[in-house]
Amino acid sequence: GGGAAGSQVVDGFKLISNLANVGDSKTLAIHPWSTTHEQLSDEEKVASGATEDLIRISVGTEHIDDIIADFEQSFAAAAAAKTEGGEEKNKEVAAEGAKEAEVTPEV
Repeated sequence: GGGAAGSQVVDGFKLISNLANVGDSKTLAIHPWSTTHEQLSDEEKVASGATEDLIRISVGTEHIDDIIADFEQSFAAAAAAKTEGGEEKNKEVAAEGAKEAEVTPEV
């Protein structure tokens, strides 16, 4: 959990885009704590509903199996990074997990 883990999960997505806009046909994810609410104090973030471990998702039209697979590989990469420790190592593991995911966008 926490802010670093939330950012790692969002950064680890391969199919899902890290964007703040909604109403798109593709699945979007954002970590408000470190993006849209970054300028607020921690108290203001929490009061607005943005917690460190919150990831906002807007589900698109991709096949559900592809969306689930992207979540699974990103969670696995973040968990592996947490186990191995070190921020730089965390980024490497998340990137490797994203490369290894077999996700096919539906056209």
